[in-house]
Amino acid sequence: MLSLKHPASIAVRWARRPAFCFLLGCAGFSLSGTAHSETAPPAPSIAPTSRALPFYIEGISVTPQNLPGDINFPHATDKDLGVRVEIFTRNRARLGGTNSFHCHAVRFDGETPQKLAQDGLWSWQDTPPAWNEDETEMPPGGLTVWRFNTRNSQWGLGRNFPVTVVDWQRIAQSEWNLSLNPQGVWFSSIVFTSHDGNPIPDSLTMHVANESAGPVQFIGFRLFLPATNTSYRVLYPQPAGTNAVKYPADGRIQPGDKGCYQAQVGRLPLTYAAVQAIFADAGNQQFAIWAHLRVKRETFDIGGGWVQEADLPATPMVLEPFLKTLQRMHVNTANFVTIPGYTDKAGPESLQMRYPLKRFGKLEPVAAYEQDSMLPFVHAIEFLGEPQYEGGTPRPPQVVWQALQPYAKTRLSTTVTLSDASAWRQYAGLSDYPNFDAYRVCAPATDDWLAYDRWGEKRIAWGAPLETIGALCRSLRELSRPKPIACWSQGPHAGWDALGGRKRTSPTPDEIRMQAYHALSSRVTSLYWFNLNLKSLVQFRDTIDEITRIGREIGMLSDFYVEGDAYRYRRAQKDGKPDWDLASIASPKGAVLFALDLDYEPDRGDKVFEFKHRRDCRFYFELPAYLRAPVDVFRVDAEGVYEVKWQNTATGVAIDDRQSKTAIYVAAPSRETKSNIERKRLSAIAFEQAVNFDPARRGKDFDQLKAGLGLK
Repeated sequence: MLSLKHPASIAVRWARRPAFCFLLGCAGFSLSGTAHSETAPPAPSIAPTSRALPFYIEGISVTPQNLPGDINFPHATDKDLGVRVEIFTRNRARLGGTNSFHCHAVRFDGETPQKLAQDGLWSWQDTPPAWNEDETEMPPGGLTVWRFNTRNSQWGLGRNFPVTVVDWQRIAQSEWNLSLNPQGVWFSSIVFTSHDGNPIPDSLTMHVANESAGPVQFIGFRLFLPATNTSYRVLYPQPAGTNAVKYPADGRIQPGDKGCYQAQVGRLPLTYAAVQAIFADAGNQQFAIWAHLRVKRETFDIGGGWVQEADLPATPMVLEPFLKTLQRMHVNTANFVTIPGYTDKAGPESLQMRYPLKRFGKLEPVAAYEQDSMLPFVHAIEFLGEPQYEGGTPRPPQVVWQALQPYAKTRLSTTVTLSDASAWRQYAGLSDYPNFDAYRVCAPATDDWLAYDRWGEKRIAWGAPLETIGALCRSLRELSRPKPIACWSQGPHAGWDALGGRKRTSPTPDEIRMQAYHALSSRVTSLYWFNLNLKSLVQFRDTIDEITRIGREIGMLSDFYVEGDAYRYRRAQKDGKPDWDLASIASPKGAVLFALDLDYEPDRGDKVFEFKHRRDCRFYFELPAYLRAPVDVFRVDAEGVYEVKWQNTATGVAIDDRQSKTAIYVAAPSRETKSNIERKRLSAIAFEQAVNFDPARRGKDFDQLKAGLGLK
């Protein structure tokens, strides 16, 4: 177990760790983070005399920007891509000493970060010039993370530039040369979890991608944490972690593959952390990869959206038929803060204890929600709406950064909802838990639906290809890595208008399922339905059961979503046309394999998407090396766990089945995996039955639900 220590108490242990002595300048690693390191860290261009600063750049993380494929934007889209950058800087003076300095002035290639942002070269920056004066101090042994996001290739991959730091009080400066090089090895996913359900995490899962030319060997990892939440900018090294459970067992990742490392790390503070993993390349040269993210306990939450409605006889959140319906649908989160009659009642028999929902909104006063007793009832801080729109005038990324700053010192994570994929890369990295909303039928959209030639000349104005949800998820996921992401998925909504002659103004159950699973297969760790208010559920009663089934299936596989990582995606075609989207999520518990049907068409009469009958299929899925040759492969859904015909291949598995719409399989490394999933399925059914309220099937229950609208 990795125990946490106060910074001053670990100086000696830190210096004595031979496997990590390169951090003290004993061995080199590539600042670009690539797998083949041949040089020591660059020496400062100004010699470290008595007047020079003990300033070092320990590492850099460079995340390329992207544009989602398969999306038809209705306007000229800027395709000039930049990068998101994190620079890990450290005062290498002895821990606990007095050799502190300030970063009073910082320049990148001779320009201040403020000017680079003001001139439109960077979209936002989080560097010392943007901080409070007291936050610019770098105490001995302290690590700080400088972050910025660039707008285009002028500050994109391959850019070389000097970084200059000046301390006015010392009249001293240091300079380092950096390169925004493509990284060969990176963290693709990092999550903090709790093995016992405690809201304070104590476990760490790191997924690492190796796209370098050779194998890399995992050596160990280290966390850097602040002394307090209020001093979150200065991070101190914790004892080295060498006890991680490795997947593959030897810790080696071959080129083009991914590996996973898990460790028990003790109870972690809910604040910001730097994570460092150390690898050795084929030449036994050590190098480090880095990431900076919020420590938050990751759970798969299912949101119901804005469940409040002001124009009803009574607030739905005090109506038990409505609360029972949400509970049966496995909804555990909603967008609200305080609701008279629900949040102001205490005790085990109160509505909020019998029908608990996590809060998702502007949680103020923050101190009330940071308490240990409230943490289980908090999802995230959300108050910015959709800053890319703001009523037609987008809120600039730097303004969004500024708005989120008051919450950085808290124990609560922030989220920002992104809507326009043509430019959401400019907002990448701003929040702790980014999400997006995009719906594919009868809803406002930023893409041009009539421009899709998915069905030849059958152009439609009422919908867009459902699989574009997957393209959007993959885009945001890669822009945000290694942070987890969430998405708003289209559910019933009573407020949309008819489009393109379509009479049904909300998605059908099939359309709901397909949109949700294109997101789930891309690996999101929460899913929010828009919008499960009372009017919507009553108007579109036929969607209740489908959303319940999806919620049950999420619960069956939630561990895979939370602890896993998106592994492979490919599109299978037949006769030159899209046939299936094949995607996978890999985790130490096994891999979830998704086959999502693309052989559907818009019906000209009802103007809905219709899927064809089941057909014979053979699906090929690749697996990471640590999951190849599984002991079992089976199919799962809300109704059962099923045997299938399968066989191992050189890189994964082949599955023969007869399917349509969604097919979900699990490649299991253990015989117990199947029984564990079935146990969760039965538990979910028992939970639904215990609610003893089923408005989808029982007329008397539906009548009670309608009564909340003043209807009989």
